[in-house]
Amino acid sequence: MAAIYQVVNRRASSLACRLHSTYVRKMRYLNELKEDDSLCRQAQTSGTFYLFHNLSPFLQKAGKKYLVPQLGAAEMKRILEKFKETEQWIEKSVLIGCSDEHVPHFALDLGALEKSVIESELQGSFTDIRKALFVVDGNDSSLLASAQSLLRWHDSHQYCSKTGQPTQKNVAGSKRVCHASGITYYPQMSPVVITLVSDGSRCLLARQPSFPQGMYTALSGFCDVGENVEETVRREVAEEVGLEVESLCYLASQHWPFPSSCLMIACHASVRAQQAEISMNSLELEEARWFGLEEIVEGLKREPRSSKQDDDVKWAPILLMYLNNYKYL
Repeated sequence: MAAIYQVVNRRASSLACRLHSTYVRKMRYLNELKEDDSLCRQAQTSGTFYLFHNLSPFLQKAGKKYLVPQLGAAEMKRILEKFKETEQWIEKSVLIGCSDEHVPHFALDLGALEKSVIESELQGSFTDIRKALFVVDGNDSSLLASAQSLLRWHDSHQYCSKTGQPTQKNVAGSKRVCHASGITYYPQMSPVVITLVSDGSRCLLARQPSFPQGMYTALSGFCDVGENVEETVRREVAEEVGLEVESLCYLASQHWPFPSSCLMIACHASVRAQQAEISMNSLELEEARWFGLEEIVEGLKREPRSSKQDDDVKWAPILLMYLNNYKYL
């Protein structure tokens, strides 16, 4: 009997620890905000706001760093009243997270206002999201990506696909409802595989005609309906470079806001060195070739020589993230 009590006490203690976990309390608080419009509306009066203008985030430069300012509700009200906006602006915001102290974070797109006037008032600039993701802190880049995807989804899903009637956003922005049909719509992501192909001593990289000069990346493609991740990897490698994958393994995943909202699923695929002759699909790729380790490392260390090479630099971290985690390196 004593042993049973010990087991029960250990389980009760474990449950209590989990319920007092900062992460658990944070996730439950966010869930409450998503489900309770009144609670979320109250949270908007004490939360902070990330600003966008036509889906471009607002940044401020501090020396060599770029910061993502978080404006309080009072500051937001002051600014928008100055632009003769009513308090209805708060209904357009979307919940994107909260701090460990339960300060909620919202995102708001001010595309209806004059961009240059807002930039002058707040002493910063609205920056293209592709550039912003690589010049701000990692935590901020994740929030910006989520915010932009959610704002874009609401902008493009204002009508019910069945009835054609307007849909209504809940306060948190976690869903839209068509009251005519009763259908509830939730934001969705498209799964995409990004795969580093290796023959044991080299990795395969490719480029499309639209890429900046000198830019190469791992193979990637959307998952087709009915496919699992493994099938998508094998199909994409076969379609794009004419190679048959012998084995593959999953590495990591990351939300990616392009072209709308994707779940990038990183994999490492191996092919036999004896069967590594590339047969490139010229309809999709401009070039595909094998790279040795020294060549890859040298390319990632290369500094830009002019502003025209900014695109090469900002894309490098994507490739670096995968290469640093693969057995290839």
